[in-house]
Formats: sequence, structure tokens, C-alpha cells
Amino acid sequence: MQNHVTMRDIASRLGVSSVTVSKALGDKDGVSEELKQKIKELAKEMGYRFNAAAKAMKDGYTSNIGVVIAERYVAATQSFYLQFYQSLATTLEEEQYSGILHMLSESDEEQLVLPRIYHDRKADGFIVLGQLSKDYLSAFYETGIPLVFLDFYTDDTELDYVITDNFYGMYEMTNYLIQNGHRELAFVGNIHSTSSIQDRFLGFYKSLLEHRIALREDYIISDRDEKGKLIEFALPEPMPTAFVCNCDQVAYMLIQSLRKRGVEVPKDCSVVGFDNDMYATLAEPGLTTVEVDRKEMAKAAVTKIVSKIRTGTPSSGRVLVRGNMISRESVKTIET
Repeated sequence: MQNHVTMRDIASRLGVSSVTVSKALGDKDGVSEELKQKIKELAKEMGYRFNAAAKAMKDGYTSNIGVVIAERYVAATQSFYLQFYQSLATTLEEEQYSGILHMLSESDEEQLVLPRIYHDRKADGFIVLGQLSKDYLSAFYETGIPLVFLDFYTDDTELDYVITDNFYGMYEMTNYLIQNGHRELAFVGNIHSTSSIQDRFLGFYKSLLEHRIALREDYIISDRDEKGKLIEFALPEPMPTAFVCNCDQVAYMLIQSLRKRGVEVPKDCSVVGFDNDMYATLAEPGLTTVEVDRKEMAKAAVTKIVSKIRTGTPSSGRVLVRGNMISRESVKTIET
């Protein structure tokens, strides 16, 4: 791959003019779709990179996308959303955009303070990663800047969302536990906290209903307070045979808590999670979980935001990306 590839280099290879190459790479009229595709493929093959600064001056774009994450989602050891951001940044780069990470503080969210990169006009659009307050989302939406919301949704159908199939993933996981002989199952997660946790709980509950298993109130165990801060588990008596946790970090913490009480996993009870992040492999034993397809979700979110920026198209609704269940050593089969 050579350095400093120019439009003239691409034009020379194809026997067309530099103007034609410029139009094709800028998705302008006057070039057939077939030739546009050929030029784009060759540009990528030769390692051509857009001059973002020149493009911004000419077209009024910055070629930057802001990615907003609330600080509470990356506090302490939480890394799931930072891993998600890495997938977004890589995918944005493929579309000739740069991702600018903005960590949203609790006070800024409460006071409806929008990111500085919005006020400074340093981003063409924003991807909001993780659920924020309705008031903050409304304030952001009312600016008119292109927005895509990732890993959560609300009842507002005018917004664009990309989410994993939380409901079916947890439904499938709970079915797996029941197939392995478990009929005393607890759900671990604050079901009033986020749309993701709610959907995972509903998938869990649907499986119980289908198998005629009663839902016990004391088997719904909160893992966090109203502000999303993780709290100590109030474990029930008698203990269930399986704990269905809303995420891998909570499952990891639960296994540690159980171990302090002399409860071994999976010998004494089984534990499963959701996400397949680093906690799934740090856990001992390895955690049975549902893998969230971060790459596919990042691709869908980037496709949406780029389309909104380039074409000005209105909302296209929700995109649902299916996860994949991964079986490890944290589940014990109970003979019935």
C-alpha cells in the first residue's frame, strides 16, 4: 500500500478524470453507480484517505461523530461500554469519520447540559450509548442534530435505536436452565433501572410462564439503586438453584458474594449472565452467558447516523440485533 495516494493516482489507474473520482468519492451526481462503486473499491484498495479538513471546509461537515456515555456506566471496573466505544470508533473510521468520546457527568445530565462538542459544532451527529434520562434525551433531540441511541430505547417512536435482542436472549437462557432441571430460578437486576434490564426480565418471566413455574417476589433481587450504583445483594432463603443475572459483571460479583457465604458455583447453585464481556471469562467457573454482538450493533448504529447526516432522512425506528448463547461451566444439570 503506497503512501499519500491522491485522486489523480486513482484516476490514472482507471483511465478517468480526477473530477470523476472526486464526484464518485463524494457521492455526487454525474457518475454511474457502477463506476462509483469501482472507484470506491480501488480507493480503498490503494489506501486513499479523505482529506477531512478540506471536506469540512467545502461541505460544512466536520467528519466527526460524538459518542456520549454517562460516567456511571464506566465507573470503577465497568468496561462494557468502553469496549462498545472501541467497536464504534473502528466502524466510524471505515466510513471516514472520527469518533469523539464525551463522558456525561451526573450533574450535566441533571442540568441538561449538552456536550461541549455540540456547542462548538465539532460533530455532525451523535450516538448516545446507554440509557439517559428522558429530559436529557428530549433536550438533545430538540436541537435537531442527527442522533442514534444505542443499547436502549424509550416509548418515543420518533427516535432511532439500535438494541440487542434482550428479551429473546434471556428467554433462551432461562429455557436452557429449565431444560437442565432448574425450577427454582431467581432474577438478579433492578427491573426499574433500564429498558435492557426490563426486557431481560420479561424474557426470563415468559420462560417461567411457559413452563408453569411461579414467579416469586423474593426471587427478584435488586443489584443497583435508582442512580445505577451497584449495591449489596439481599439473597433469599431458601436459595434458588439458579441465579439469572442481568449482566456478566453482576454475575461475577454474585459468584464472589456466594463464595464468601460458602456457596460453591455450580455445585450448590448455578449462575448465568448476559453480555459476554471480560467478566464472563474472569469468573470462576467460566460464566454461561449471552454474547452481545457489539460489532454488528456498532455497524448498524454507524450506518444509521451516517445515513441521517448524508441524506437528512427521518427516523427509521428500531434495529434489533440478535445475541448468541455461550455455554460454560457455571451451570449444573439437576437430575429429575
